[in-house]
Amino acid sequence: MMTFSETWYDLFGLAGLLNPFALLIGGYLGWRADRLQKLWIAGFAAAALTLILDVAIGALPVPHPFAHDAGALAIFPFRFIGGLIASAMTYWLSRRAKRA
Repeated sequence: MMTFSETWYDLFGLAGLLNPFALLIGGYLGWRADRLQKLWIAGFAAAALTLILDVAIGALPVPHPFAHDAGALAIFPFRFIGGLIASAMTYWLSRRAKRA
């Protein structure tokens, strides 16, 4: 039987796809988006800003909230997809709220 390695758990877990900071950033930018095409930018911004936040927290002598053993190039696409999904959901909710 095959099981995921610890790296895959990090990529699909709180360090990657379900990173709360990426979801919050993507959600906020999705809510503020006025066109559907801006959701790609929201996903990219969520991934990039959370990687910058990781580096900033790593420079401080405090424990990392979502420690991971995967590198930045491995984490980036998963955070991008997470931010993109969050922005799409909040974009859809904002359109419904503005129609009501």
